[in-house]
Amino acid sequence: MRIIDPVDHRRRCALTTPELNFATATELTSLLNAKKVSAVELAQGVIDQIETHDSRVNAVCVRDFDRGLDAARAADAALGRGDTAPLLGIPLTVKESFNVAGLPTTWGFPAQKDFIAADDALAITRVKDAGGVILGKTNVPIGLGDWQSYNDIYGTTSNPYDLGRTPGGSSGGSSAALAAGYGALSLGSDIGGSLRVPGHYCGIYAHKPTFALAPPRGHVPPPFPPLPSTRDLSVIGPMARCAADLTLLLDVIAGPDPWHEGVGYQLALPPARHTELKDFRVLVLNAHPLLPISASVREAVETLATNLAKAGASVSRTSPLLPDLADGARLYMRMLVALMAAGAPAEEYAANVTLVSKLDPNDLSLAAERGRGAVLNHRDWLIADNGRNRLRAQWRALFERFDAVICPVMPTPAYPHNHDPDQDKRNIEIDGVNHPYVDQLIWPGVATLPGLPATAIPVAMSKDGLPIGLQIMGPWLEDRTPLKLAELIEREFGGFKAPKGF
Repeated sequence: MRIIDPVDHRRRCALTTPELNFATATELTSLLNAKKVSAVELAQGVIDQIETHDSRVNAVCVRDFDRGLDAARAADAALGRGDTAPLLGIPLTVKESFNVAGLPTTWGFPAQKDFIAADDALAITRVKDAGGVILGKTNVPIGLGDWQSYNDIYGTTSNPYDLGRTPGGSSGGSSAALAAGYGALSLGSDIGGSLRVPGHYCGIYAHKPTFALAPPRGHVPPPFPPLPSTRDLSVIGPMARCAADLTLLLDVIAGPDPWHEGVGYQLALPPARHTELKDFRVLVLNAHPLLPISASVREAVETLATNLAKAGASVSRTSPLLPDLADGARLYMRMLVALMAAGAPAEEYAANVTLVSKLDPNDLSLAAERGRGAVLNHRDWLIADNGRNRLRAQWRALFERFDAVICPVMPTPAYPHNHDPDQDKRNIEIDGVNHPYVDQLIWPGVATLPGLPATAIPVAMSKDGLPIGLQIMGPWLEDRTPLKLAELIEREFGGFKAPKGF
């Protein structure tokens, strides 16, 4: 395994000879403000990149080039007047699941292939108001329910590092687009790792915000109306090729929904706890009691932990304050599946009731917990929610001792495409041993269940040339702490490395 070369990374970011399609939003803003490039040139460069390469990758499923070029021309006019805005002139993509007025929103459901959104999602409005140039929408799995991105409407999206493998899901189109140089930023969403898993598989950065920090109005399956959401567990968040760009986009989309007073949080988040690596207190996890991780991911964890310690950070491997990961995973399975299965047809619900009635009460397997979640009644959901609140209190106590927790996103690098319609029949191979595919939820769930912020960062490449990422968890509403740590790690040890041929 090869750790990414920080010298190469710094040289690329210097943009002595600009590689504009792989530049960061921060770099592009500097070039735009210095009049060294125009927004139209940036947009056209991304369009050319998509038209050259996307027949192989299939990341951008809905193209909006004409309106994107119009937005770029408007950005150039604004720059000419001396106007400023956080994303002014920056080309980007957005996940297909966000409503963009005049474009289809299908969530991969064939029955909704003709649904056209009438209005922009709130996050899209905020991106446009900030001057962002949206050039298209990126592919997703059906119902956003997989770590692979394919559907019968738009086909299969592939990983730019190996076209035979998944780019992740459900924001897999966005991660593939970023890795392939299709814009500097993208918007995604996450309930089962759908921001962080694609980030890990495609070697890019992604941030799962604190729950409800970024309002998801307009990120809703068709044909439901785009009202303020009270959906449990799910968040929307930024994706980018460098850590600082995550903060840039998060600051644009975060803040209360004006339609729904009291939901969401004001943007005055606490500053990062520290600004230098040597001041961070980090707990590093390299094992979970319910599922192993591959040797390549374990090596990446160990290398980063060693590097952090050499840089002066306080690195711990265990703590009595750490919540029980097995209990948390079981609780997450019940609450997640309770949400996902709520719309199941009556006959499917009845079949699940029958199956669960036959479960041994002592069966604590993750599959059994998923089954129980599929028929969870309101009383039991409230009991589960009380358990989650106790878990949040435990994490709060831990973050009085530590500033961040670093752990895997998934147990392996990206795996070959597997489109068996029954995910319960799929397996994930970890160092030659098969394990249930859906059990991989345990690592994303560590941060998802308590609603904590988590930043996915690229840290290494496997011997097969596949990216390996880790996630940095932070305290509730202290998103700027894991984001800052991600920036410092990138600056010190390197970050994104473009796939060959793009």
